[in-house]
Amino acid sequence: MCKLNVDGLIAAPFTPMNEDGSLNLSVVEKYAAKLKADGLAGVFICGTTGEGMLMTDAERKLVAEEWLKYRSDDFKVIVHVGSTSYVSAAELAAHAQERGADAVGSMGPVFLPPSDVDSLVDYCKHIAAACENIPFYYYHMPATSNVRVSMKEFLLKADPVIPNLAGIKFTHFDLMEMQQCQAVCDGKFEIMHGYDEILLCGLSLGAKAAVGSTYNYLASVYQDIRNAYSEGNISLAQSLQAYSVKVVEVLIQFGGGVRAGKEILNLIGIPCGPCRIPIKPFTKEESFRLRLALEEIDFFS
Repeated sequence: MCKLNVDGLIAAPFTPMNEDGSLNLSVVEKYAAKLKADGLAGVFICGTTGEGMLMTDAERKLVAEEWLKYRSDDFKVIVHVGSTSYVSAAELAAHAQERGADAVGSMGPVFLPPSDVDSLVDYCKHIAAACENIPFYYYHMPATSNVRVSMKEFLLKADPVIPNLAGIKFTHFDLMEMQQCQAVCDGKFEIMHGYDEILLCGLSLGAKAAVGSTYNYLASVYQDIRNAYSEGNISLAQSLQAYSVKVVEVLIQFGGGVRAGKEILNLIGIPCGPCRIPIKPFTKEESFRLRLALEEIDFFS
């Protein structure tokens, strides 16, 4: 199975919604144009940032269809299909392949998460089989999925039974494990780095592709981190990474990367609306305070 072999940043986009919580897909064209103008290599849609598991399967298909209108050879669209039901996930995977997705990704089931590698492999192989002609990536984010099994062992056991397994979206702070995954089968798999606030660490360990939510509105900083690192200007890369941490600190102050990040898109002119329940909507007063906090760190300059 051919990997995507991405060398660049992939945004995890927010799903635009109306005030009543319904989808507002008319925004995606403008949104995609912005990400392309920012030099991003693609999008990983309907994941954590995209509130995928707060949507119905029918809605997720509509979101995928809209984003796929804007895919190109240099702007990949990876569709996250993870679900508590592997049957639903497989249906979403088949739909993504049929509609022309570049790849499919799946988190492990968050309800009754598997506690052993064999069970996770069994879950994933049914999903990957439904999109057998395109790459399949496992989405490792134990802080959200609570699936806490060895990714090295997962790759070793999944390799013989999932022919289209291309790699892992690795959203975890255990960078030793990330290195182990990079070395499995002589570097066969593509390990995409998934924590924006430690991108520099991932680059130093050889990561080429990175998937993140803050790339939606801070892409230039991360592009500069990559450039500074490649040029050997480590002090500049460190300074830029420290700035990204300041932005993440603001996100945490206002409810986290999904809730606050989506409001930042609203503030910069991409009307993504509120998050789905149970995530609390921003009040006007909160939005004002978020803007002030961002102004204090020169976010808009």
